[in-house]
Amino acid sequence: MKITRKSNTLMSVMMTIGLIGCGGSGDETTVPPEPPVVTYPAFTDMTAAGGATTTYNANNSGHGFSTPAPNLSENELALHLEGDVNFEASFTTAPNTEHPELDGLGPVFNNADCNSCHQRDGRNSTPFLAANETRVKLGSAAGIFLRISKAPDEVCTQGTADNNYCAPIAVPDFGGQLFHRGVLKARSDWESNAFVGQADVYLSYERSEITYADGKVVKLKRPLFEVENPYDAPGETKQSANVTSNLLQDDVLMGWRNGMPVFGLGLLEAIPEADILANTDENDANGDGISGRANWVFDAIKARDGVEHPVSLGRFGWKANTPSVRVQSLGALRGDIGITNPLFPDESIAGTSLHDAYLTRTGFVDTGSDENGAPEADAAFSDAVTFYAETLAVPARRNVDNSDVREGARLFEHINCTGCHVASFTTKTVGDIGGEPMSDSLKGQVIYPFTDMLLHDMGDELADGRPDFLANGNEWRTRPLWGIGLTQTVNPQAGFLHDGRAATLEEAILWHGGEARKSQQAFMALTLAEREQVIAFLMSL
Repeated sequence: MKITRKSNTLMSVMMTIGLIGCGGSGDETTVPPEPPVVTYPAFTDMTAAGGATTTYNANNSGHGFSTPAPNLSENELALHLEGDVNFEASFTTAPNTEHPELDGLGPVFNNADCNSCHQRDGRNSTPFLAANETRVKLGSAAGIFLRISKAPDEVCTQGTADNNYCAPIAVPDFGGQLFHRGVLKARSDWESNAFVGQADVYLSYERSEITYADGKVVKLKRPLFEVENPYDAPGETKQSANVTSNLLQDDVLMGWRNGMPVFGLGLLEAIPEADILANTDENDANGDGISGRANWVFDAIKARDGVEHPVSLGRFGWKANTPSVRVQSLGALRGDIGITNPLFPDESIAGTSLHDAYLTRTGFVDTGSDENGAPEADAAFSDAVTFYAETLAVPARRNVDNSDVREGARLFEHINCTGCHVASFTTKTVGDIGGEPMSDSLKGQVIYPFTDMLLHDMGDELADGRPDFLANGNEWRTRPLWGIGLTQTVNPQAGFLHDGRAATLEEAILWHGGEARKSQQAFMALTLAEREQVIAFLMSL
């Protein structure tokens, strides 16, 4: 049968009548489905990362980490500014008759002032190789150094006085940190090795690539080290036919350490211990693959005060190996620079053959104490520089209304970065920090550091194989993320992670393994636009 336009129209009318007869009204409209509800994390709109200690005046500035907390009292501000001067003081070889308050450097050390490892209160510069170089020797410009220790015979799981509280085992005649610089006559062979410390340290890079499913390629680098010319066997290397140096033995463990930002530290110390321990999950009871655990470390303040079991929760350092800002600051003053102080009155290399020979060679003019037995830095200097590190302001977040930043916050939570980078805590309202009364400026603050302050296994690719108290060779403390978006504004040559290997935040994420592997894989599975949104969120912190 031939169907004409007229018959076709008639059939349409009949179909319509049929539909009406079946109950259709003829004037119904289709209701579009409700759009999916997008839920954003509670921290999405947050700007005051440090509570009342937050500064809004230093964003996008090269001094974004160097502002005093705005809620300090007048007297506290004066103490903070005094500590700022001390933090930047550059020490000299003893004796310095013109400025005796600045002498005592070394005799072996890594840098002559705090600022060299914490440039503008942030991270140090990453060493770069010239086009024709395969390695570079660490010198005065290096803010990176090596921790050293002997491999233990067994895993230490409970610190006691008998096992030195599980502290790293010092390398005989060297200690626990390798000092690559020295004063003029630090070594017996100083005429041919002037200003060389315990040994020469060389840095090189191993290069690799990682490719996303969408084809984007990211170039990665891993810093390697070579230690040569130790003071106890000048000219010797690991490749020598007969290795005699204590430092170059096969059971000596070494690991890179970069300087960290120093703002917001007092707030981190003021987080109640119970709130940190509430996030531990050592046996992964919830099955999410994340098992944060606490590091319990020797506390020099408790030992000084005669506490029977001088152990505290580790909060600072790449492996949470120090309990307080005071121990961290004064330990670095004595260790990194060689300046003795009331908490650490002895030179870090005291009792070694290097130190004994140096004292004899130089006529005992640099013993680490003055004629009255007082240390090189007095209590006033030590208190001020510690208070400075406790009370630097936290920079405010930026661009919180940006749609990409908001989506990045949602994705950051969605791929479970918050499993380790816990967004928020509230600081305690009473008590001491570092054995001293806590500033009112730190009390009761709602803060957003994005860290759980716990140890996590980050996989073999990031491991240094070196235990530190209860932390094993694969474990690292979760780094706070606040202020991270200003890192390269403060210092354009700064890198990320414990050894500065990551030049960008994307590279840092890609190095995550172990407990963070699932989140790293989830990040890699995102689209390019979504990955950029996660980075945009991190840059807003």
